[in-house]
Amino acid sequence: MKYRAIVSSDWNDCLAPCGPFDPIAFAYPDLEPQFLAIFVAYTGNQIPLTEATRRISALIPARLTADQMDAYLDANFSTYPGVPDLIQWCRGHGILFMINTTGAQGYFQRVFTKNLLPDVPLVAANPLTRFWGASEDRHYLYQVDEIEDKPKNTASIMNFLRIPPNRVIIIGDSGGDGPHLQWGASVGAFLIGSMTKCSLDTYCKERGVTINRRFGFSYSLGEPRNRAAESQTNFMDLTESLSAVLEL
Repeated sequence: MKYRAIVSSDWNDCLAPCGPFDPIAFAYPDLEPQFLAIFVAYTGNQIPLTEATRRISALIPARLTADQMDAYLDANFSTYPGVPDLIQWCRGHGILFMINTTGAQGYFQRVFTKNLLPDVPLVAANPLTRFWGASEDRHYLYQVDEIEDKPKNTASIMNFLRIPPNRVIIIGDSGGDGPHLQWGASVGAFLIGSMTKCSLDTYCKERGVTINRRFGFSYSLGEPRNRAAESQTNFMDLTESLSAVLEL
């Protein structure tokens, strides 16, 4: 299929109300406070992702099994309203929808195996949890070992498909997406903050990066999560902006 544009988006707390370590916390609930502290540290750009995954690996007795991941998905899988429809809309308009996230490869392997999402051609994710033999060749050409890998992944596929940067859309929510948006701003991509956290605002303001569109609920410093407000956001409402930016 020939693509006319790219949407490269984070997943956790950006397209779906969940964190990258939630499946592990579901399997090991007694360790959830430690997992949360690690998550906050790396999304706030205090520690690198490799250090976060090292700390997680040191806490748990073994990597998750596919059965444990399935149990988590059966109990908790959800997206923000309209996300599956947006993925399909992009496909129908010749837009490559790429998930580019610190979430686990194994999470998405089981999501696609269980048909919980429409097909996404490319998923760049973290290998902390991975199940060999499940959709690995077709989806997982890229991975995210550090948050700086997100812009590298987008740049690589943009260049491979010969898509100009002004036809690239980047979606992020937290400071962990800061390098991705910073790169996007440097080449002229369109930047969307989804459920924008203060950590992303701070990262961008300190580096002179302008978020072109804020979508969904935005958070100020210290403001608690507002799941009810987030759940009112329908991602199909983004199609108007995408159509205008990409001149569809």
